[in-house]
Amino acid sequence: MFVDQVKISVKAGKGGDGMVAFRREKFVPNGGPAGGDGGRGGDIVFKVDEGLRTLMDFRYQRKFKAKSGGNGAIKSMTGRGAEDTIISVPQGTTIMNDETGAVMGDLVASNDSVIIAHGGRGGRGNIHFASPKNPAPEIAENGEPGQEFDIRLELKVLADVGLVGFPSVGKSTLLSTVTSAKPKIAEYHFTTLVPNLGMVRLPDGRDFVMADLPGLIEGAAKGVGLGFQFLRHVERTRVILHLIDMSGLEGRNPYDDFEKINEELKAYDPDILKRPQIVVANKMDMPDSEDNLAQFKEDLAQDKLLANKPEIYAVSALTHKGLTPLLQRTADILAETPKFPVKQEETVKTAEYDFQPEPEFKITQDADGTWILSGAKLEKLFQMTDINHDESLLRFARQMRGMGVDDSLREHGAKNGDSVQIDDFVFEYMA
Repeated sequence: MFVDQVKISVKAGKGGDGMVAFRREKFVPNGGPAGGDGGRGGDIVFKVDEGLRTLMDFRYQRKFKAKSGGNGAIKSMTGRGAEDTIISVPQGTTIMNDETGAVMGDLVASNDSVIIAHGGRGGRGNIHFASPKNPAPEIAENGEPGQEFDIRLELKVLADVGLVGFPSVGKSTLLSTVTSAKPKIAEYHFTTLVPNLGMVRLPDGRDFVMADLPGLIEGAAKGVGLGFQFLRHVERTRVILHLIDMSGLEGRNPYDDFEKINEELKAYDPDILKRPQIVVANKMDMPDSEDNLAQFKEDLAQDKLLANKPEIYAVSALTHKGLTPLLQRTADILAETPKFPVKQEETVKTAEYDFQPEPEFKITQDADGTWILSGAKLEKLFQMTDINHDESLLRFARQMRGMGVDDSLREHGAKNGDSVQIDDFVFEYMA
């Protein structure tokens, strides 16, 4: 099964916890603190695997979590750093933040890799908190939480040339004729259900990758037929071969077909039409094809809205007529055409607004009257606090006071003895 789009969750490893420890060795009168730091948590790394052709494996595993770093130890020993979690993906995979639509990585080369979620740093041991006022601190940090994201993987076939057109115009036949690919060919619509790739090799030594994309129909950009599912694969191609059935056996007008397919491409992404496009007038071995081609050229010449008139090559994929000039011209255009970058999704419209920094914490009250503290920065500080030692809790209390949590609770109406909760930890408020 060909799978080209999946959603998964990734979470990098948590840093190891720092340790509270002291040197108590014979003949060492001033041992002092000796708690080591925690190790680094593992990263989530995506890497290209040339042996993969689909995202099928992600159908069975949707959650990936890296290992946590080792905890600090006595004698100031640092915990072991965790190994990174390597996730293999096919060439041409784009990694996008599912919430924002931002492109986090675009893996197109054979050795490409990218860190998507960074592991947390290790917590500091009590050796870092010694001071003249507190030479023997019982304070250590827990490890920093690792980053976590819901992401979307999209596989876009790595082809230099893309074949587009209505169903049954001869795309699969052309691909099987000029390459060694063996796509399914039959006398009914939508025989091609997945993109097929083939390598075209010319006598002069030039070569390029050609993709036969599933047939488009009117409304494809809105989800009609198979088009919406596979239009994204056109984004990678640098040259478009637009196949048109000149025989007229389907009862359609060739120039109407040309306009409808271009409208679907434009509706999906207007920039696609900026790529070089060659019209391939196929099935020229049929009786009425010459007359239809002449009419097509006349309609094209009279089209005032079409600024750049595409080149037209008359071919017959069945009899191989006219294929050599077409392929040579395609290779010439490829040599002059750069690669096109993958675009980010426009999830947020541009607007003028006054920048408001995100608050460091939020205060709400539940039905039982308990005050709930939340906020990314505050929650991170709590997660890195070792609640098993009183000095660490006192340090966290000072951090909250410095952030203004105490004053804000008082302003919200909190009174002595009220319960305050952060994460799963509940304590008593004292003004």
